[in-house]
Amino acid sequence: IEVRLRKALGGFLLDAAFEAPAGVTVLFGPSGSGKTSLVNAVAGLIRPDAGRIAVGGEVLYDSGDGTDLAVHRRRVGYVFQDARLFPHMTVARNLAYGGTADRDRVISLLGLGGLLERRPAALSGGEKQRVALGRALMSDPRLLLLDEPMAGLDGPRKALILPYLERLRDEVALPILYVTHDVGEAARLGTTMVLMQAGRVRKVGPVGEVLADPEVARDMAGRDAGVVLTGRVTASDGGLSEVETGAGRIVVQGAMATGSMARLRLPAQDVMVALDRPQGLSALNILPARVEALTGTADGGMDVALRAGTERLLARITARSAAALNLAPGLQVHAIVKARALPG
Repeated sequence: IEVRLRKALGGFLLDAAFEAPAGVTVLFGPSGSGKTSLVNAVAGLIRPDAGRIAVGGEVLYDSGDGTDLAVHRRRVGYVFQDARLFPHMTVARNLAYGGTADRDRVISLLGLGGLLERRPAALSGGEKQRVALGRALMSDPRLLLLDEPMAGLDGPRKALILPYLERLRDEVALPILYVTHDVGEAARLGTTMVLMQAGRVRKVGPVGEVLADPEVARDMAGRDAGVVLTGRVTASDGGLSEVETGAGRIVVQGAMATGSMARLRLPAQDVMVALDRPQGLSALNILPARVEALTGTADGGMDVALRAGTERLLARITARSAAALNLAPGLQVHAIVKARALPG
């Protein structure tokens, strides 16, 4: 995906540029940062003042040579915050309205087989979004745009739909632009993160790399700050699983299939720092690490960037604790994380 555009929207200027490889590109940032406007420009719903938009080498818009494909020629599937299904149509007819491409595969991928004869009024919020995803996929798009598709869902319903989105990411060779301001969604689903602020792109890179940047974490509150690790599940027993990552072996809560790949999010506020390896501690994860940098946070705390093996970790502690430990770049320490603090 290649995006370079400039658009004046009243008193707001969208001036954004990035390139992203295949996979899920997460447009991440606070409300009002320009994420939805950028997606609308890619879809052809907003015409940029200048720039270039291309997907897989196919140019959708280029102010330099006058290219500006009509919306219906861009082959873009768009799923909005609200599913926007036709209330008088069954699920089967809503899907068919999108098209007929890969019908059986789409129905199987999104688990829609038991819903085909229902109408939208009889569906839950998560089911409606799965139908909307299916309708978009059956239009045979070259690009899928998801604008905060889970914004209206509570925690349990998000947990139900996330595995379907992961299957979509892993099994369908289709680039996806995914808009969210939820760091958990970004960490779990994203391949690349485009961090937006006030209409501009602040940083672009692999999701784990962007979230682990102390300068980015500094402006994140609470559990938003943290890192993402990937690894292979080496054992699972008694409600706990062991995942081998670049930072070392990490024990997490929950059963996972041995041999499968896992993605773990480590919130910075759940990582403690010790100068010596603790003894007689219930925490299952104690990782040797080296201090790389210390960055003050917006609320007066301190983010400690740590290098554990080949991975970067973040610990959010108080400035008082950092001073008491006399933390400084190069210091060898231990990072401590409870297993139950590790959401996958």
